[in-house]
Amino acid sequence: MILTHGWPGSIAEFVDVVDELADPKDPDAPAFHVVAPSLPGFGYSDRPAVTGWGTEKIAAAWVELMGRLGYGRFLAHGGDWGGNITTVLGGRFPAHVLGIHTLFAEAPPGLPTDGLTTAERQWTEDTRDFWRHRAAYAKQQATRPQTIGYSLVDSPVGLLAWILDKFAEWSDTEDSPFETISRDRILDDVTLYWLTRTGASAARIYYESHNSLDPELRVDVPSAITMYPRDVEKCPRPWAKERYRQIVRWNSPEKGGHFPSLEVPEYFVKDLREGLAAVLAATR
Repeated sequence: MILTHGWPGSIAEFVDVVDELADPKDPDAPAFHVVAPSLPGFGYSDRPAVTGWGTEKIAAAWVELMGRLGYGRFLAHGGDWGGNITTVLGGRFPAHVLGIHTLFAEAPPGLPTDGLTTAERQWTEDTRDFWRHRAAYAKQQATRPQTIGYSLVDSPVGLLAWILDKFAEWSDTEDSPFETISRDRILDDVTLYWLTRTGASAARIYYESHNSLDPELRVDVPSAITMYPRDVEKCPRPWAKERYRQIVRWNSPEKGGHFPSLEVPEYFVKDLREGLAAVLAATR
């Protein structure tokens, strides 16, 4: 199984869940070979020297990576940009991807709200509000990433403020992300950006990929989708079905935000296992 993080996340998101996924305490629980790479330009991965490293190219690189590791077929999970890449993996590479589990379902554009429930309509309104009023960071990184990039590699305080703001707003908390996420894990994440000098190169994923998901892309492999209640984008199931043609499990937990592997790690593992179990059952 390949786990793909997003921004402003990193492989630090998976520190508290990888051991349980690979070597579960419950002898009856499934165990996975877990591959959790840093995205190009993030953390321990090289900083791309050329343009073009968008999500389509990253997904193709993941297939090659898994093949070199000996996995011709595999499962994929992701959230945020990792969810986008996981969607591309499922849509473009069905010969290699058994199925997917994603926290970030992206519907094709232009779908009507007719027939949506009241809760689903609220999801669409909240998402629209987020992109209209709270997404300046994304517009900056998608259009002028180098401008903010200089401060992200020059000032540790600037980097921390830029990233901590997202943990504060996107987690399922009232006053502080530290209500559910340890200071150590957030500092692990920010320090990884700082020590590898990847604040600017990581920001460029927005420049390379913002709004770039092919509207015609369809995912026919089995898909498990989880929508955490305090995530910044939530897609109604009727909309998701227009892209993900074989949804085998749909879950809407009561708690959790954009960083569930850090906020609710035990539940995250349980949900991932159950989602992938449904995916594997559909492949038999």
